[in-house]
Amino acid sequence: MGIIGVFAAFAARALLVTLFLPFSALDKILNFRQAVEQALEGAPSRSFATALIFAALGVEVFMSIAVLTGIADRIAAVILATYCVVTALLWKQFWKTQDFRLRGPSRGREVFWDFLKNLAVGGGFLALAFGASANGFERFLAHPLASSHPYSLSDKRGA
Repeated sequence: MGIIGVFAAFAARALLVTLFLPFSALDKILNFRQAVEQALEGAPSRSFATALIFAALGVEVFMSIAVLTGIADRIAAVILATYCVVTALLWKQFWKTQDFRLRGPSRGREVFWDFLKNLAVGGGFLALAFGASANGFERFLAHPLASSHPYSLSDKRGA
């Protein structure tokens, strides 16, 4: 069952990062101007919005690769979790929409679901970073750059 466990660990990580790598990163590259325009909704200037898009690309690509490879994957997962929460708060502001309704067409309700999805993905990354045990957060604080050794067939865990 060892190889199945390795495959399952990789598949879970791949599903978690698929939103960012390749899809969101590729979308930012192919539609760079539109991405900058969207970033302008929360940025004070075009140059700052452009810098945000480049920073987002870096986070999406490099942190996703770290999560997939297991190299400094726990800190990468915390960075991606933070990224999810920040993007939810800055660009999924359902409370600012004019038409938040529980029934019928409602742009506000659609943005609300996007907001919750961002938070849920962030929670998934935190679970990846800290593990499922109560002492996972303390282990992370003690050794934030350690790998979780996701593809190890032994019972050795990250520091």
